[in-house]
Order: sequence, then structure tokens, then C-alpha cells
Amino acid sequence: MSIDSSDSVTAPRLSGPGTLSGPGTLPGPGTLPEPGVSASRGATAESGDGPGPGASRRGTLRRATPRHRGHPPTRIWQLAATVALTTVALSVLLTVEIRHENNGLVTIGHRAGPEVVATSDLYFALNDMDAQVANVLLVGDQQNLGVSRAEALRIYEQRRQQVDHDIRQAASAATDPGSRQTIDEVLDRLGSYEALAARTILLDQQTPHPAGQPSAATLAQYRQATDLLRAQLLPAARQLTDRHGQTLEASYEAQRGRIGVERVLVAVIGTALVVVLLVLQLYLARRFRRLLNPVLAGATVLAVAGVALSVGLLSSEAGHLTVAKKNAFDSILALSRARAVSYDANADESRYLVDPALAAQYQQAFLTKTQQLADLPDATLVTWDRDFAAALAAYQRDHDDVGWNGLFGTEFRNITFTGERAAAQTTLRRLQTYQLDDRRIRDLATSGRRGDAIALCTSYAPGGSNYAFDQYDQSLAALIAVNQRAFDRAIADGQRELAGRTVALWIGCAVILALLAVGVRPRLIEYR
Repeated sequence: MSIDSSDSVTAPRLSGPGTLSGPGTLPGPGTLPEPGVSASRGATAESGDGPGPGASRRGTLRRATPRHRGHPPTRIWQLAATVALTTVALSVLLTVEIRHENNGLVTIGHRAGPEVVATSDLYFALNDMDAQVANVLLVGDQQNLGVSRAEALRIYEQRRQQVDHDIRQAASAATDPGSRQTIDEVLDRLGSYEALAARTILLDQQTPHPAGQPSAATLAQYRQATDLLRAQLLPAARQLTDRHGQTLEASYEAQRGRIGVERVLVAVIGTALVVVLLVLQLYLARRFRRLLNPVLAGATVLAVAGVALSVGLLSSEAGHLTVAKKNAFDSILALSRARAVSYDANADESRYLVDPALAAQYQQAFLTKTQQLADLPDATLVTWDRDFAAALAAYQRDHDDVGWNGLFGTEFRNITFTGERAAAQTTLRRLQTYQLDDRRIRDLATSGRRGDAIALCTSYAPGGSNYAFDQYDQSLAALIAVNQRAFDRAIADGQRELAGRTVALWIGCAVILALLAVGVRPRLIEYR
């Protein structure tokens, strides 16, 4: 039997001490392959084509390492960093906005608002000072009229102290140079007016006279005082009110606009935060074949709740701001001006009687101010009562039918709060009564019954003009109070909702960041 060369047996070669090598030879001591290493891999190592004697050990380590070896955790770091930065950015944005909102509420509720009210109060108090000087001249030395000289002087002093208080309040709250300059002008002109009023009262005291017949010198002095009041002092006081009103309006518009923008930003950034959290969870689920990461799911739920609560807070603050400014303060401003105008008109009524030479001028001024209160188209002093009665009757049938404009038109188109409509209707009914008394005064004066006209004008007894005006003024003050309470409540509610939100916000931020770290840490460890 012949032997083929391909089947020949090759003699073993000595490859080292105690080892044989060659095809078909058994491995000797020290040459057994490590567990799990294939014959081919061992052959490769022996042939010198592989990485060398340590290759079988590295192969064992490769199998023990997770299948993610060779894929750095860059994507996880990127997504986690995006979540962290977005969470912090959202928290910073909300912190700044909360501070802005609180400052805006303080400006509107505790600075600009009270300033407008104080300067409106200054306006009507100045008018009543002058009306009381006119009453002093009207009653003369008579004691049987509706008001005595002493009573008129007492009210004058009361109003003078009120004016001083209002000016001090306005001065303490003034922050801009224009307001300070106007207050200085008011103080200078007030000093001049008080000097003229004091000389008028002194001259009247030195020259006793029947009711409504002051001396020519006294009347000339009074004209100087009232002209100064009407031409310089009252316009300066009105300018203060208008400036503070503009400041409040600007603050409201800025606050409202910023809240709208911030609400959109919070919604957009918050949505982005939730989306990135979801993307991170989907990535981890696909990469690590885990259906749910409970910790990151909790962070996502917390983020959704936080964003929803933040948007809700901004919407709520916008609502409080609207209630405070539009629903309440716009009415407060209109009604405070109405009160100031009413006192001015009441002073014109007294001036009409005390200075017959200028009676027509003061009568027209009274009509002008009546129209500022409730403007009726083409009304005259003769037709105003009839037209106003018809407008009130139409309003009783349909509350949407407000047939007058002016300051009370503004109020009746802005009735919002419980009890406000009833208080407003009472105010207008009492204004109607006062206006009817005014017509009686003028009828008595023009019919030669000047003494009766003066008695009706100055009387605080029921049926007297001052009594009717006082009743009207009380109802007007009650109507202002309805809106003032709503204004204060809206400001307080807004500030209360903001209280503690910054702390809660950053606690929520810290919790989300902590959950993020806990949620991704186990996955990152697998790459070590």
C-alpha cells in the first residue's frame, strides 16, 4: 500500500522545552487554549498573524463587557445637559417675571393708584374751600339761614387741612421731576390763594352786611381769590391727577404686555423641556431595551405640572391685574373726578348767588360741569332735567341702554362688582334731586326772592340744597368704596398668589435636576 504525500505524517518539531508542535500534535503542558477560545483563534495566535499571546484574554474581556462598548455616552450627556439647562433657564425666567409682577402690583396698588386718588381728593377739597368762602359772603351776619358764618369757616378750615394732607401725600409719593415741580407750583399758588381768601374773610367780617350783599371791596377780593383758584391752582391739581393716571396706565400696559409675552415664552420653553425629557427616555428605552425609566418619568410629570401651574399663575395674575385696573380703578378714577367736578359745580352755584354781576358766567360753568358728569346731547340747563329723567327711565328698562356719556357714562359702562349697580343708580337719583334743587334756587333768585334762594342753597336740613348735595356725595363716596374694595382685593390676591412662588419654583427645579441625575446615572455607569 502506497502512502500519498498529502497523507504523510509530519514528524513533530520541538518548539520549546517540553512542547511539541506541528500538525496533528497534541498540545503539551502550557499550550492548552483558554476556555472559550476557538481553535481558529488559537491557530491565529500561534501563526503570528494575530495580536499576540494576550489576544485570548482580551477576547474574554470583550465578551464580559456590555454590548454598548465602543458607543460613547455623548448623546445621553447632550440630552441630559439640555434638560438641565432648559429647567434652569425656565426657573430664571419665571423668577424674574414673578419679581416684575410683584413690583407692578406694588406700583399700581400702593403708589400710582393712591396718588391718583389723593390728587383727585385735593381737587375737590380746593373747590369746597372756595365754596365755603362764598358761603361766608352769602350768609353775612345773619343767623337764621341754612348755615352760619361760623359753620362755613369751620368747614373751610377742615378742607384746608385736608388739602395740606393731600399735598404732603402727593409730595411723598412723587418720584419724577415733573410731579415735584407741579407740587411746588401747587404749594406756591395755594399760599397765594389762602392769603387772598383770608383777606376776603377779614374784609367781610369788618363790613357787616345782609345775606348775599357783601361790600364791593370784599367782592373784588373774592374774585381775585376764585380767579386764582380756577385759572392756576385747579389746573395744576388736575395736572397732577392726569400725570399719575398716565403713570398708572403706562405701568398697567407694560405689565399686561409683558405677562402676555412671558406666558408664551413659558409655554414654549416648558414644552421644549417636556419634549427633551421624552426624547431622552425614548433614546434610553431603545438603546438599553428598557420600556420605562420611572425616575425620568417622574421628572417629566413634575415638569408638565410645573409648566401648567406656571402658565396658570401668569394667567391668574393677568386676571387680577385686569380686575384691579380696568374693572375697578378705571371706575375709581372716573368717579373721583366726578366727585371733584361735583364740588366745583356746587361752588359755582354759590358763586352764582354771591356775585350777581357774573351770574351768567357761573351758571354756564355749572352746566358745563353737569355735562361733564352726565353728558346729554344738546342739553341746556332748562332741558337737562327732562332728558336725564328719560335716560334714567330707559336704563331701568334695559341696563345696556346708557343714554348719557361723561364720567358717569364711563362708570355705567363698566359696572362689574356686586352691589355696584345699585350704588350707581342711587347716586344718579340723588344727583337728579340735587339738580332739581339747583333749578329751584335759580328760579327763586330770578323771581326776586334772593333771600329764599340763599337759604335753600346753604341749608343742610332735609329739603335744602346742601343736604341734597351731601346725600349725593355720600352715595358717590359709597360707590367709589365698592370699586376701591375690589381694587384692594385684586391687588392683595395677586400678591398673595406670588408669595412663596420663587422658593417653590427653585425647589421644583432642584427636584427635576435630582431626578434627572438619578435617572441617567445607571445608564452612564454601564459605559465604564
